[in-house]
Amino acid sequence: MELRIFTEPQEGADYATLLSVAQATERLGFDAFFRSDHYLTMSGSGLPGPTDAWITVAQVDQMSGGRAELGLGTGWFDAEHTAYGIPFPPVGERFARLEEQLEIIIGLWETPAGETFSFDGTYYTLSGSPALPKPAQRPRPPVLVGGDGPTRTPRLAARFADEYNVPFATLEATVAAFGRVREACRAAGRDPGSLRYSAAQTVCCGRDEAEVARRAQAIGEPVDDLRHGGLAGSPAEIVDKLGRFAEAGATRAYLQVLDLHDLDHLELIAADVMPQVG
Repeated sequence: MELRIFTEPQEGADYATLLSVAQATERLGFDAFFRSDHYLTMSGSGLPGPTDAWITVAQVDQMSGGRAELGLGTGWFDAEHTAYGIPFPPVGERFARLEEQLEIIIGLWETPAGETFSFDGTYYTLSGSPALPKPAQRPRPPVLVGGDGPTRTPRLAARFADEYNVPFATLEATVAAFGRVREACRAAGRDPGSLRYSAAQTVCCGRDEAEVARRAQAIGEPVDDLRHGGLAGSPAEIVDKLGRFAEAGATRAYLQVLDLHDLDHLELIAADVMPQVG
């Protein structure tokens, strides 16, 4: 007869506790470890709140010791929605849903333990939620809003975000987008300096032109396009361009690495770029 351990963490177990049980289950030779996927306790307070059977950011924040950050957007790749049967409403509705989602997520995280959270929106309704579990970071993990739209994105960033990111845009477009968000902050009565500004760029770094060309070819991108709309060239060229983003107000850069087999690329960036911009 096989013996398996089955747990009900919604009755009161944080991630560390559940992990210790799972590890003991394995060490002691039980056949398997199982857990339920309920979200509300059946008895007692349920504190510190349920852990999700799959993944939610609050639990990941606990698992990582408070290192999770949440970036949330409207979505754009309609083909993947079609492929998996995920609704993809018009962009106006997606923005309206995103605004409610941000309000709900932040509201749940910031609701004090022992109190409940309710929300009555056009698309979502929550009534008396215990708002559990809580993330490790208090009052909540950082929230990132990205995009270079002219109106709705700046307004959402000014209202909800700790960080605003402009993805895959030229330096000039990034400067303009940062400006729109700063203006939206002022219109909302928020200090624009209370928001972190960042940029995401495809990176293609090489010690010489041949190496840059080889890496560009590996990801199917022309070098000239990458130089114009990304970070391509020698370490010195990339340091220079990152410096111009910094002058525009960016304090963080997300380097999109598309060839995940080329670990030498990461080593080069770490050795010859990172020390110059840190």
